[in-house]
Amino acid sequence: MADIHRERPALNQLFAQFAYLQFLDLMTTLVFLINGVQEANPLVRFAMDRAPDPLSGLVLVKVFAILLGLWCWRMGRLRLLSRINLLFAFVVAWNLVALMLQSARGA
Repeated sequence: MADIHRERPALNQLFAQFAYLQFLDLMTTLVFLINGVQEANPLVRFAMDRAPDPLSGLVLVKVFAILLGLWCWRMGRLRLLSRINLLFAFVVAWNLVALMLQSARGA
């Protein structure tokens, strides 16, 4: 139990980073959708197709992601949260590069 108390500041920071990366992913996905680009993730695309509107489906997926992040935070899963953050940092960077390339092609 002492380990969790010692790791709590790191977990708090990791969860804050996780939430911020989820927000950035949401925003870049919205820019994709506004520009007519289809969602690449099949699970997210499924949720967007089944929801009353794509934004609702996307928000639902992000709420679920935040709940999973909260579970990791609550359980003290420092390594898992770190790895998920790396994954989403890559996803956000990929989205930004794709948006820049699309913008360069359109100019």
